[in-house]
Amino acid sequence: DLRELASDQARTLETPAAMQAVAGEFNLSETVFLSRPQNPTHSAAVRIFTPSKELPFAGHPTVGSAVYLARDLVPDGIGESVLILEEGVGALRCAVKTDPSQNERMTGFAEFDLPVLPQPLEWSPSHSDIAAALGIAPDLIGFENHEPSAFDAGLPYFIVPVRDLGTMRTIRFDQNKFDALFPSPGAHDNLYVYSRETVEHDHQFHARMVFKVGGVLREDPATGSAAASFAGALAKFDPLPEGLSRHVIEQGYEMGRPSQIALEVTMKQGQLVAARIGGYAVCIASGHLTL
Repeated sequence: DLRELASDQARTLETPAAMQAVAGEFNLSETVFLSRPQNPTHSAAVRIFTPSKELPFAGHPTVGSAVYLARDLVPDGIGESVLILEEGVGALRCAVKTDPSQNERMTGFAEFDLPVLPQPLEWSPSHSDIAAALGIAPDLIGFENHEPSAFDAGLPYFIVPVRDLGTMRTIRFDQNKFDALFPSPGAHDNLYVYSRETVEHDHQFHARMVFKVGGVLREDPATGSAAASFAGALAKFDPLPEGLSRHVIEQGYEMGRPSQIALEVTMKQGQLVAARIGGYAVCIASGHLTL
């Protein structure tokens, strides 16, 4: 019976080992597996794997999953919907808007509330050590009152401000000096570098993110979970207005893969009380996996 065989294959794929094997074979930044949620009122359970490990949370998989699922929840895949996705970090509320003119490609914009606000982490490497890992001069670290910091909003990031766009373009990540920056190299070695100077005039920050996969440094063209942690640094160092403010972070330009991530933060009496991450997703291919 083909239906029974398909069911057996699905059950096989639901094991973490099988998911990790598939993610390793795909060798993408993240591979997402969708299944029925534990709470029947939610939209789906989401498990996210890099080629080497599972993540409790990531921005792109959340946006992509929400846009993908919205086509089944909204008539003709057009309009607005709200989904709840169960991830390792908790339940994420996602608002999705799909584009009628691009519906056949499943184009849409998804925005989700952070399940947890960014929490500060202890991190105090010298400017010299950071600069050595970036291949730049120490006096190019920091701008205005912005200094290196670390925050965790579901996934920890070590966050480094640099002087300007020119510095961003000259960064050459040094793999041999990279591990020295982190308390526990290999556990969470996500390095996020940003400047206030941008390529596009209507963007607020320019960013690059690098991490290790299988002992090799790898740059990511867009990192929603990093933007979530960056909200903590933004609230710490910038005099943000009371209430809601919106910021667009550009990333991936040095890789020839430009992207934009929308970050909304809400301040109340000088404290960060809410944040949201958003971006566009589009289907570029589809297929079937035979186990």
